[in-house]
Amino acid sequence: MSKHGSYPQDIVPPVSKYHDSGRFGRMFGKLPSFASDTPKTRKSLLEIGAAGGIMDANENLAADPTQLIVDANLSAGNQNNPKLTAGMTFLGQFLDHDLTLDITSSLERQVDPEMIANFRTPTLALDNVYGAGPDGSPHLYDQISGQGIKFLLEKLAPGGKPDLPRNSQLTPLLGDPRNDENVILSQLQVAFLKFHNAVVDHVKAELDLTAPAEVFREAQRIVRWHYQWIILHEFLPKTCGQAVVDDIIGNGRKFYKWKNEPFIPVEFSVAAYRFGHSQVRPSYRANFTGNPGNTPFFAMIFKETHSSPTDPDDLTGGFRAKRRFIDWPTFFDFGDGNVRPNKKIDTLLSTALFRLPAKVVANPDPKTNPNSLAQRNLLRHLTFSLPSGQRVAAAMNLPVLSTADLAMLKPWGMDDNTPLWFYILREAAVQASGERLGAVGGRIVAEVFIGVLQGDRTSYLSQDPEWEPFLPTIDPAKTTEDFTMVDLLRFAGVA
Repeated sequence: MSKHGSYPQDIVPPVSKYHDSGRFGRMFGKLPSFASDTPKTRKSLLEIGAAGGIMDANENLAADPTQLIVDANLSAGNQNNPKLTAGMTFLGQFLDHDLTLDITSSLERQVDPEMIANFRTPTLALDNVYGAGPDGSPHLYDQISGQGIKFLLEKLAPGGKPDLPRNSQLTPLLGDPRNDENVILSQLQVAFLKFHNAVVDHVKAELDLTAPAEVFREAQRIVRWHYQWIILHEFLPKTCGQAVVDDIIGNGRKFYKWKNEPFIPVEFSVAAYRFGHSQVRPSYRANFTGNPGNTPFFAMIFKETHSSPTDPDDLTGGFRAKRRFIDWPTFFDFGDGNVRPNKKIDTLLSTALFRLPAKVVANPDPKTNPNSLAQRNLLRHLTFSLPSGQRVAAAMNLPVLSTADLAMLKPWGMDDNTPLWFYILREAAVQASGERLGAVGGRIVAEVFIGVLQGDRTSYLSQDPEWEPFLPTIDPAKTTEDFTMVDLLRFAGVA
């Protein structure tokens, strides 16, 4: 018998014992951890996720960031994904910050996930944007010209592009400070702030509402429902496959269960949904005119050290300078030929992610607090006692990858007992050529997103499942009832 053993198919995955949505939990609570937390296991995981190891794309970080985009030979092993644009990576990160926030667990100790508080409400309701609303988070809202119901925005420079509001130390005033981790994400936050503000104007113009509180509530509902539509009709089909989305909607969820309210499973937050890390490019074209002479601003996603204390030459967040804005046609397809792809979903990560800067990982330690993102992800499998990918696949009655598919892990004895995150990355490469998630990863991600929407009494799936978006779209004739990220960016006025 293989290490993943057997899992009787008539055993329903256990329901989280918690009745509230303020905790993490498990989808497969009866499955044992893939390995014991021993020094040998930790050493193996550190080796697998090390800089220069089997997961490192070995890109030349000293190369010109422009050449890393246009010269395929500089990133030959880390292939482009022809089916997903560069912006989908950061939309995925934005969604994650709308669902989860764990500020208490470490990489060191064993943790029962049902004792870990989720400091983000597990609903796709944009609480990372709205905070506690105008009454609970008044610092997020424009009290002078916006009646306290529009978001406060500032400028990167006089007459320049919009930026997040910041205090005197440039700390952003946000519902979730993680949305200032990089320039792309912070400008996506700006886009959602402006989207809400534009919808407020729409509500005032189109509806017979005058009381600011009424206008805010209706604008918030319209924003949330169009956002949820994008998740269900654009993000999930492209990431997980239309077939699995249709099956869950038509036939129900099989593995993601709860008692009263949704919770966030660690199989999702620690493993399956970290697939996006493999999509990150080493460098990006942030905009077309940000550098001197109105030339494009190309930069690495992260650098270990910054070239400037006020305007570094990478895309780290937390700075305010004239060129630190995003031109979205590079990241989403506006039909003008400027869009660029993200990287394939596979077991290779961009080299920059193996050298996270101090702003991301403070006080790094090679054994207990590594600055390699791959090592951090793998160590969390021990922290949360996650099962192997093989056991999860068997529990879901889905095809199990062969040891030949995972032969790169044989030196560590993990080719038939694989950490779930690594397994899901490899599954995507084997089953879907890295263009979307495979069977296990796609099912976990889609069930959690759809389940969260179904469990939220305020979502459009709960209140009005036949609802369709009505804001203007890129289709001038409105021949289809659709609404995409491109439409949102256009309506927000940031495209």
